[in-house]
Amino acid sequence: MKKYSILSMLIGLLFVAGCSDFLEITPVGAVDDAALVANDKGIDMALSGAYSLLYALNFGNFSCELSNYQYGDVMGGQANKGSAAADQSPFSQLEQYVITTDNSYLATKWNSVYNGVFRANTLMNLAESIKEELQATPGESGGDLYTEVMGHGYFLRAFWHFEGIKIYGAAIPYVGTEEYNSGVNPQVSNVDEGGNYIYIWDQVVADARRAYESLPEVLPVNTGYANKWAAASLLAKIYVYWSSPYNGKNGNADHWSDAKTILETIINGGKDAKGQKYRLADEYATLYQAGESDWTGESIFDIQHAISGTQTSTNTINGGPHIGMVGKLGVGGWGFYQPSYEMVNSYIVNEAGLPLLDGTYRSRDPLSHLVDNSTVITTDLSVYTDPRIDISLGRYDTPYLDYEVPHTIDGWIRELANGGPYLNKKNIPSKADRGSLSVETSAASSAKNFHLIRYADVLLWYAEALIETGNPQGAAQYVNQVRARAANSYVKAVAGWDDGYQSCDMSPASSDYVLEDLVNGTTKADAAANYRIGLYPESQFATKDGALKALRFERHIEMALEGHRWFDLVRWGIAGDELNDYIDYEKQYLAKYAPAVYNDKWVTLPIPNNQIITMEGLLVQNENWK
Repeated sequence: MKKYSILSMLIGLLFVAGCSDFLEITPVGAVDDAALVANDKGIDMALSGAYSLLYALNFGNFSCELSNYQYGDVMGGQANKGSAAADQSPFSQLEQYVITTDNSYLATKWNSVYNGVFRANTLMNLAESIKEELQATPGESGGDLYTEVMGHGYFLRAFWHFEGIKIYGAAIPYVGTEEYNSGVNPQVSNVDEGGNYIYIWDQVVADARRAYESLPEVLPVNTGYANKWAAASLLAKIYVYWSSPYNGKNGNADHWSDAKTILETIINGGKDAKGQKYRLADEYATLYQAGESDWTGESIFDIQHAISGTQTSTNTINGGPHIGMVGKLGVGGWGFYQPSYEMVNSYIVNEAGLPLLDGTYRSRDPLSHLVDNSTVITTDLSVYTDPRIDISLGRYDTPYLDYEVPHTIDGWIRELANGGPYLNKKNIPSKADRGSLSVETSAASSAKNFHLIRYADVLLWYAEALIETGNPQGAAQYVNQVRARAANSYVKAVAGWDDGYQSCDMSPASSDYVLEDLVNGTTKADAAANYRIGLYPESQFATKDGALKALRFERHIEMALEGHRWFDLVRWGIAGDELNDYIDYEKQYLAKYAPAVYNDKWVTLPIPNNQIITMEGLLVQNENWK
């Protein structure tokens, strides 16, 4: 969150030594000199260490765990794994839905979740040990430091437990203050004495609510930390998930009214840590531009990055060279994370500038294809698409940021038959962002923020809560508010390639393509492709079913390639139908999907088997993977 140095990360690691196995907790007293940390400077170190894990790289799967692109985007059908077919077989297994309890990615994720919980508990335990001193010390915004620090601890403990719920379901161990202090290696079961699952929704909601009640609204110094309204938004998100149906047992209950209430409060009075009232950024593109995305008013909880020197791990959400292109950015990469054929076709719109909610975009040929089976790819740019398409991902024959206009696969795609013809873009730095950095700097190193929760989330969750509480008509304005913003930015044409395809002039150029802005009734010229966007009519929200179709598709497009799709599909209880339709479309172009089948019950992923073995019977596999 804060723009941490390597030093602060190392300090944070002081508190997690020996934490690679489940809940191997080292008490504060194990630090070499407890007196050095039992003061406000120690609190600052512990707080920095707790937040630093939010962006720390996991070398087990070459990615910061919180990007969730392996699950949200690849398992959710918005992207292919990319790279080479033989590279990272545990990732390929997730992609092709060959899911086993010994998948190493799932084991790494589990460790990250409970390392995050551990750091939060370490912070809170330290604060309790010097409570009187901290209560006498002013915090950042008028209150006392003890209340503020505990608020951060509650927030992070709720955040990481909820991250575990999203992956493994709500029947996972909850490790609170009591469990943390019960011994060096507490063994926390996820079943009661009768063998019934213990669902931890209540405890996680309680932590998020305590954070909401304890954290200040404004943080003049540590602006990257969570404030009161970030905690409120996390609380609302938990309520939304708790209320969603899933398709299996997950301890769910109806808390849509609770979600609606807290979301209304955020919409009416929420503000960022600098005191700016939440609002949508003026332009969608701004959200993915370094130096522009930080304080647009839309960021509620971001991972912020700085870029300097030869950093390769601490300023990239998706892990160093993992998602970088294989040479076209001037630095080598491995070529993971390529948008799917279906994701691209999802942007096709009708005459009214609206998405094809009936799913007929799956019957369309891909917008890009090889020319004469060579390395040249061409794209049909005349088809009208939502303008967010070329901001969210890379297509051939359209400008790729400020680098060039891709034309051949050379330097862009590692293995076309495995990844397809599309390029990730949202988390790739522009040439201007990278500046004069050393060539050793990763192709994915960037100062771009990564948005964990943004105001568009709040508006769409609120629309969903309205629909679920009997007011589908009221949801229209919030879905359309998000959609209207999409008309404010689009990719413009550039002069393009010379006739030898050896260089590219990125200066502006005239074009026959336009943006048909049906929101404002204008036509905007010199577009890189034909774009069109309009608002949903009120009739779309006349019924619950119609409203949900629009709401769900808008989340699909607005949040594309931000790590959310699979989580949305499973919580809505529609993952089986949607992902099997996705497989049927994608396997026409990528043979690896031919044998794939998505099981309806896979709304949670399996608890890693090594953790069940370690817990010696206290930890029971979740309902969907027995």
